[in-house]
Amino acid sequence: MPINAEYRGPGELPEIIPVFPLPGALLLPRGQMPLNIFEPRYLAMVDDALRDGHRLIGMIQPDLSHSRDEAKPELFRVGCVGRITQLAESGDGRYILELTGVARFKVVEEISGLTAYRQCKVNFFPYVDDFVARIGEEAVDRAALLDVLTDFLEANNLKVDWEGIESAPNEALVNALAMMSPYGPAEKQAMLEAPDLKTRAEILIAVTEMDLAKKRTSGDTGLQ
Repeated sequence: MPINAEYRGPGELPEIIPVFPLPGALLLPRGQMPLNIFEPRYLAMVDDALRDGHRLIGMIQPDLSHSRDEAKPELFRVGCVGRITQLAESGDGRYILELTGVARFKVVEEISGLTAYRQCKVNFFPYVDDFVARIGEEAVDRAALLDVLTDFLEANNLKVDWEGIESAPNEALVNALAMMSPYGPAEKQAMLEAPDLKTRAEILIAVTEMDLAKKRTSGDTGLQ
């Protein structure tokens, strides 16, 4: 999706960003994520993101397995910042918005006490390649990815727009399938932290093959 801001490198993004911890949520560069915002602190987060002109929100997963405080869980160290590219008011106090992924980041430290929502100082420089569209997509094993997708769809009695899939560039295809995949936080985090598109595709293929093998063994062919 085209966006009004052109981000050519880490220096064009702020060092401190609001973060939205959400288990199982995976945003990737140039991917689109719909969000339904209703908690007062996150409504304030959206208002502030619009007010400051950046329109940026960092998506990050809470690391629940290493958290002692359920109200404020630890965060994984890697997330992805997105720009608000669509926003609508629901009429009942909610925001319906869409984020378009810009780049991944590493958390340097959390900034405490400034707002009801959480903010982090982040570093985008480890993911400088995220600012270059379609980088590394020629290394993706597209045939293997489509084979495992076919098996997954058949096992779960699902249908997709094959014409759209076949016309999609490798980056869009891999990232969209990763974001939509029904796997858990650990698998989603592994795909987020993959060093390149080829590795992300390989993780997605491996996780899907393990899931299919498990379902065949148990006789379960439906989504959990």
